Amino acid sequence: MRAREGSLPYRLASGAGLFVRDRLEWVIARSSPNQPWFDPGDFAWTKAIETRTAEIRRELFEVLSGPVPEFRDVSTEQERIVEGAPWKAFVFFLYGQPYEKNTRRCPVTTATLLGIPDMTSAFFSILEPGARLKEHRGPYKGVLRYHLGLKVPEDPKQCGITVGGETRHWGVGQGLVFDDTFAHSAWNESRETRAVLFVDFKREFRGPLKALNDGLVWLFRVSPFVQNMFERLDAIDARAKGTAERTR
Repeated sequence: MRAREGSLPYRLASGAGLFVRDRLEWVIARSSPNQPWFDPGDFAWTKAIETRTAEIRRELFEVLSGPVPEFRDVSTEQERIVEGAPWKAFVFFLYGQPYEKNTRRCPVTTATLLGIPDMTSAFFSILEPGARLKEHRGPYKGVLRYHLGLKVPEDPKQCGITVGGETRHWGVGQGLVFDDTFAHSAWNESRETRAVLFVDFKREFRGPLKALNDGLVWLFRVSPFVQNMFERLDAIDARAKGTAERTR
């Protein structure tokens, strides 16, 4: 049985996880580069992904032709950071677990993601016109985040992301890598949809620190926090299927 949000087991599991996370992040910050932005070229796999931009975009546009859930309906923690228009997510992986209904729909994107060393989570991240994500921090410093620009407004300066006080903008076929535990925010002030391939991947460590990092990512994977997201995805799909059947 999965622990429900707000229940005592959920609160105890969350509290214990945060305690371990905070202490491991202290070690990580002193054992690896502690900076908001990274050069995508420092990661050998980014170039291979970027060469497949056109194929991934084709699958994205097919997904966008139908309904895509709001991310806050998948992860209720996102409710507090979203302002204005929706932030939507088409989920492929969460902490290493595939959401197979979606991976089957996008075989090229899925195969590309599986080629990323130590990929943990991935989805199409969609900011509708007028959407804004308030400043927040990500869940864990043991992973870094990669964005591949897939659909960008004609004027890219109308949408962007600020991490650690530095703002950058997306470009189609261009990647960004950052540490999302630095305070960050994002916005889309254009009249067009912005979409990126959002990927989290483990930092590269050796020895005991690698084992500790792998272990904590695994604990996230089996936590009520992540398992409840899969349950919500199933419920969203069931509602969408029911609606489609009623309108036939």
